[in-house]
Amino acid sequence: MDLAAILSALAMGVLEGLTEFLPISSTGHLILLGSLIGFEGPPGKVFEVGIQLGAICAVIWIYRDLLLRLVSGLWRPGQERYYAVNLILAFVPAAIIGATLHKTITESLFNPWVVSVALIVGGIAIILIERTRPSPSIHSVPEIGPVSALLVGFGQALAMIPGTSRSGATIITALLLGVDRKVAAEFSFVLAIPTMLAASAYSLLKVRHEISADGLGQVGIGFVTAFVVALLTVRWVLTVISRIGFTPFGWYRIAIGTLMLAWLALH
Repeated sequence: MDLAAILSALAMGVLEGLTEFLPISSTGHLILLGSLIGFEGPPGKVFEVGIQLGAICAVIWIYRDLLLRLVSGLWRPGQERYYAVNLILAFVPAAIIGATLHKTITESLFNPWVVSVALIVGGIAIILIERTRPSPSIHSVPEIGPVSALLVGFGQALAMIPGTSRSGATIITALLLGVDRKVAAEFSFVLAIPTMLAASAYSLLKVRHEISADGLGQVGIGFVTAFVVALLTVRWVLTVISRIGFTPFGWYRIAIGTLMLAWLALH
């Protein structure tokens, strides 16, 4: 593995860790960066799945105590059961729609033009919703309720369009339903665990014939980098999001999407 391969794996891992849990679209940024630097990783989606697993392992580590409580509390009445049921309900729409439309969306929409437009549209939506959202009335995940949890799940399904952002779609939907910012972020992060694990398993199953020892070093670098950066990013978001809100991410999306459209038009 040469220096260029190491540096590109580090860059992609850093980007995945930074963007996976911010409402700015990790998939979109990875497509854009890969296009800009001419990234060539292992065949298929092996590298992409590897760095996504690194990011999701960071969230599993951060919420390890909560996850253990949810597993043990699922079988008896209480807040843990309500929390777990909300997660299950929010997971279902993306699982069904993803299994049905994954191939069509991948073949039709995974290109820099779609990503750039989706970044801009999503940025405008974030800004408008932050300005017009109802006053928060839900201050914990168990309070979200089954209907609202399903609606968040349908919001997550919308994020199958590259550039939309899974965390952005779930957080925006939750804000519209009156969920407090920090609770919306927490629900989005924890919901990412079953969603991304299922998506990663599905992707690996489809490309299992392309998995080999070649390129595993590059995958390992990306995995570790994404894990460390995501660990720092999620903790930072949980600390400051109640204070800064999501509007800055909206403006960032508009700026990066506009720059990319200009770059694509010139090339």
